[in-house]
Amino acid sequence: MSERMKLHRYYQTKVNCYFWRTTQQQEIDLVEEYAEGFRVWEFKWNKQARARFSKTFLGNYPVISSQMISPANLEEFLLEKMD
Repeated sequence: MSERMKLHRYYQTKVNCYFWRTTQQQEIDLVEEYAEGFRVWEFKWNKQARARFSKTFLGNYPVISSQMISPANLEEFLLEKMD
C-alpha cells in the first residue's frame, strides 16, 4: 500500500487513502477516496481466492470500482498511470 501511496504522490493525485473496518470485523484493505467516489481494493496472496467486499460499505458509499489484487496483477496495480 505504501508503494501505491508513493505513486499517488508522484502523479500528484488528489486522493485520500484509508483502511475500513466495522465492529463486526468486516473490512476493506484499501479505500481510495476521489472527488467522484471510492475505489476499493482487497489483497489476496492466492490468485484463485475470491474477494468479498462488504455489503455494508458498498451499500453506503459511492463506489467507482472494486478489485482484488494478487501476485498476478500486482505490477499493474503499482504502475497504474494516474490522470
